[in-house]
Amino acid sequence: MPSNQTPLGALPARFRKERVLIIGCGDVGQRSAKQWVGRTRVAALTSSPEKATSFRAQGIVPLVGNLDAPETLQRLSGWATRILHLAPPPADRVGGWSTDPRTLNLVRALQKRSLPKSLVYGSTSGVYGDCGGAWVPETQTVQPHTPRAIRRVDAERIVRFLGKTGVRTSILRIPGIYAVDRPSGTPRDRLLKGTPVLVAHDDVYTNHIHADDLARACVAAVWRGKPQRVVHVTDDTHLKMGDYFDMAADLMGLPRPPRVQRTQAQETLPLMLLSFMSESRRLQNQRLKSELKIRLHYPTVREGLLPLAAKLPKTI
Repeated sequence: MPSNQTPLGALPARFRKERVLIIGCGDVGQRSAKQWVGRTRVAALTSSPEKATSFRAQGIVPLVGNLDAPETLQRLSGWATRILHLAPPPADRVGGWSTDPRTLNLVRALQKRSLPKSLVYGSTSGVYGDCGGAWVPETQTVQPHTPRAIRRVDAERIVRFLGKTGVRTSILRIPGIYAVDRPSGTPRDRLLKGTPVLVAHDDVYTNHIHADDLARACVAAVWRGKPQRVVHVTDDTHLKMGDYFDMAADLMGLPRPPRVQRTQAQETLPLMLLSFMSESRRLQNQRLKSELKIRLHYPTVREGLLPLAAKLPKTI
């Protein structure tokens, strides 16, 4: 039987094309969609009906549903040939804090009919925990230290299980995302607040990726990511956190942030911020370049922040 036919006859033209479904279509999802719209059919799951108008204006078909309500996900079964999953696990919950029911609900919905060809999951580099500033390959064992990272590991486990059923699954481990046109996408607000950073001997390495480069990596992985493969989507920057903020301050003509000892930071800074200041690692990105064939438009954060710096006055 020809590939475009079923026992009921030829499939409608709209079902012979690739159909991409974005789960968690926020800033990065919409940047990814721009690369698909006009070339393939693109849909996005949303739990907010009011977002439908915005999605349609971008050429994205809105599918109303909620990952926290499995009964609303029936329309997802068999619709997509490829899926980009960027939805985060739930925030801290009472009970079940270590699992990601959203990814589980998604996979169960997909299994009810024909499976997609590929699924790409956007995870976090936080699954490695603290590596003491060492270089980290994609093959390194995960050691999550925070509840949100533990939930991401659970999501990865579910995605890997789906990969054993014939879906080509890929996992992108993503560090800090920035862009001058992204909400809260630059360090400017933090610099204006004068939030301190750690002194040099206590400081940690951080990793970054521009939102546009991340979107390009998402699209590439959907089409040519290797089965059951982990890829670090990070740029070539190798800076400690304090040096990163110093560099950003100099570019923007703002005062450099004050430096404090770790013991002092533990007494004054929020727990969420402290968690980022407690993990140090440098991610290798060879797979991003050799397997996904990504040539970074913004190889370093300096290049990514320059467009903003050029527009700002050099005084507070």
